Amino acid sequence: MKKLIIPLLFFVASYAQTQKTVSSDWTSINQTIDIKTSVKKKFRVIALVKVETNEPKAWAGVWARVDTKNDEDGFFDNMRDRPIKSNEWQSYTVEGTIDQNSKSLNFGGLCLYDGKFYFDKFELFIENDKGIFEPVNILNSSFETPFKNGEIPKWTQGISNDAVVKVKEYKISSEKSSVDGKSCIVIEGRGIKPRLEARIGNVEGASPKIADMISMLEDLKSRVERTVKNMSQYEIDYLHDAEANRIGALVMHLAAAEKYYQVFTFENREFNEEEKKMWGAALDLDQAGREIKGHDIQYYLDIYNEVRAKTISELKKRDDAWFAEVQTRYDWTNQYCWFHVMEHQSSHLGQILFLKKRIPPQQEPLKPIKQEIKN
Repeated sequence: MKKLIIPLLFFVASYAQTQKTVSSDWTSINQTIDIKTSVKKKFRVIALVKVETNEPKAWAGVWARVDTKNDEDGFFDNMRDRPIKSNEWQSYTVEGTIDQNSKSLNFGGLCLYDGKFYFDKFELFIENDKGIFEPVNILNSSFETPFKNGEIPKWTQGISNDAVVKVKEYKISSEKSSVDGKSCIVIEGRGIKPRLEARIGNVEGASPKIADMISMLEDLKSRVERTVKNMSQYEIDYLHDAEANRIGALVMHLAAAEKYYQVFTFENREFNEEEKKMWGAALDLDQAGREIKGHDIQYYLDIYNEVRAKTISELKKRDDAWFAEVQTRYDWTNQYCWFHVMEHQSSHLGQILFLKKRIPPQQEPLKPIKQEIKN
């Protein structure tokens, strides 16, 4: 008989683990279980949720994600297409599937923007061999275990898959207004300005075509950041082969290329000798570029952010007529130059994604074997 094996091992961040705090317009709570099955099975995640907010765009969701053995996309649903906005306790369900390629099931609750978001009584059910949904034990499912050091026992908080990355705009606490047991949790968001998503243009202080370009540049940069921001030192320094480039160096390359087009379009010149010394290896990505390593990912992102801030500041000083001007050295318009910077980000994002999927697990150093010498 084929059986579904669900070890009751919940991966929860250790309190001793180094935590990182970032700024974001959303946050979540979650638990994770290992999955091993030789056949396709359905699962259901159910939770009680209510939302109190004056922000029209605020919402909450129950979510579930299946991680696969080959790191391909598995099932994912966060209720984005049916957001929770009711201020009354109601039960919500996410239903998905697991199969022989499933590695783990992640589930929990999420919320966006300002408001108070209440969660209680999480339940997990997975089909057995007869197609009957059987309950799976969830640790601290109704949040009855008291908070400790601002942490929810047995739950992970934040916005990262494999690190403790908390969001400073959100405060999580326990409250007695529960519908199951004595306690529930409430996540409160304050001071969050909803951002415009899936929009081109509408950038304050920029002319129409330049606003379009800034929004596209920023969208692609955010995709790069989401891809790399939680990568380890080993991962960003990993060299796939002798002709490849390290991921950290590729992020540095994006900053260097953008810096070049700043001086080319804003100052009508090439790099000077000092700039060549500073940016040359990252810009060329030849053998010298392969020696760019030894920094954590935030080091490269900080440089990238600094360069981008100058790009936006300088573009806002110009108008659509400047965009149409031609750089006679190459017969390119300024608009074309910045289009190239935009598509350049897209090109190297694909390269980063390719390399990221091919990084082997980090090998633990071998411990020396102690041998006793007998006389």
